[in-house]
Amino acid sequence: MSPHRTVEVAEEQAKGTAKTQYTFPAGEIGKLIEALARRGYAVCGPTARDGAIVYDRIESARDLPTGWTDEQEPGKYRLKRRADEALFGYVIGPQSWKKYLHPADVQLFSADRSEGTFRILNNETRPKRAYAFLGVRACELQAIATQDRVLLGDKYKDPIYGQRRDGAFIIAVQCTQSAATCFCASMGTGPRSRGGFDLALTEILFPGEHRFVVEVGSERGKEVVAEIAASSASGEDVREAEAATEAAARQQVRSIDRDGIRDLLFQNFEHPRWDEVAKRCLTCANCTMVCPTCFCTTVEDVTDVTGDHAERWRRWDSCFTLAFSYIHGGNIRNSVKSRYRQWMTHKLAAWIDQFGSSGCVGCGRCITWCPAGIDITEEARAIREGQNHGKP
Repeated sequence: MSPHRTVEVAEEQAKGTAKTQYTFPAGEIGKLIEALARRGYAVCGPTARDGAIVYDRIESARDLPTGWTDEQEPGKYRLKRRADEALFGYVIGPQSWKKYLHPADVQLFSADRSEGTFRILNNETRPKRAYAFLGVRACELQAIATQDRVLLGDKYKDPIYGQRRDGAFIIAVQCTQSAATCFCASMGTGPRSRGGFDLALTEILFPGEHRFVVEVGSERGKEVVAEIAASSASGEDVREAEAATEAAARQQVRSIDRDGIRDLLFQNFEHPRWDEVAKRCLTCANCTMVCPTCFCTTVEDVTDVTGDHAERWRRWDSCFTLAFSYIHGGNIRNSVKSRYRQWMTHKLAAWIDQFGSSGCVGCGRCITWCPAGIDITEEARAIREGQNHGKP
């Protein structure tokens, strides 16, 4: 393969329509990780552990889930060995990047009582090093942008999220396969990332050939690429990368019709489908825990048995918990029906009013990790098929 660009790509660059793209052997991925570590980043990425692909600190290429893929269906997930050595040959696991940016548990402060007074202790929520996220899928990149809007884009900003988001280096990985629960293509969020990253990798894997096509999205991304053995991508490289993500889009068997979805849900507040789904829903809150955009929290105070030490913690909460619906001395969502309806209508409808976009990115985690196998795409379709069952 020629290390030089083709005339076709050179002409596109001259017109300002082509993005800077390179290609490098798969073996260079370790040097990419090292380049980020040298810059002081805490590198986080995918690894295979406890029967799932999870996100954790990555020290070298050996930590990546080489040769693993995942099989997903409603209420089902399992890892399976691939016939090759793909580094990113899976789709997504149960965790999203909000594990780092909007963590499940944050200590807000602690205090000790001494001589009749409480002394507030120094509490630092800022991470010691900026994060570098390796392996961010298109739907997850959109989820980060969504949480940016919610937690940083209004008058009241979340300083904890802001501290963790500040300076984060993002390496997207374009999807070359989809799970049976993916529906990002219908939500317009994937399977290809078009921006918002420092680097975007597409893994190309053929017999005897294993490499990456990398698109540069920032100056600091370009600086990192300069430290590995990368050469300019040819027109063929670019076409192969595009074709791989297009194939992933064609694999998707689930979708949500977004046309008028906000009004559809608001106008069908008493649709009988809410009663049907309530019969299956366990109100376990799995869907909100695995969702990459859900952001609700509660605050808990705890003390030791002596009463001399106290702590205040912020923890994830969910619209499926009774405590979350307790307002001014009463519970406003006693039924399973009302709690599931709150979650789905907020995600697909009220979110649009609040933040200007849907709260769903089509990752399919809520489908895979629901123990009852409830499918949000099927629920939306069922409501659309029989409309106008009473506004709230």
